[in-house]
Amino acid sequence: MSHFSTIHTSLRQRPALEAALKRLNYAYHTGVTPVRGYRGQTQLADLVIPQENGYDIGFVWDGQQYNLVADLQYWQQPLSVEGFLKQLHQQYAYEVVVASSAEQGFQVSESQRLSDGSLRLVVQRWAS
Repeated sequence: MSHFSTIHTSLRQRPALEAALKRLNYAYHTGVTPVRGYRGQTQLADLVIPQENGYDIGFVWDGQQYNLVADLQYWQQPLSVEGFLKQLHQQYAYEVVVASSAEQGFQVSESQRLSDGSLRLVVQRWAS
């Protein structure tokens, strides 16, 4: 019996997902890699975060988005699953906005974390 759980996300852009994980200081492996779970069970994922306890967190592309896959019984992160996903989604959104703005010729001129935990970005484009 599998102990893997799948949590649907709204993470659709691989470069932004990887940039968010890097910015949050998560080490990860890319390519089709097994996610280790209960009693040696594995599930293949496209991106895997190894944990010190020998169990992993994976992200699996379902054709529309990257879903989190893990044996949640062995979750070993400083934040809860919900806290991890909230932080990851926030950083992911930041990365998407920055990349999209850059494609349109904008640059981030100011980035500030507000007291409520939200991020404030100011982008600008120089007219020639």
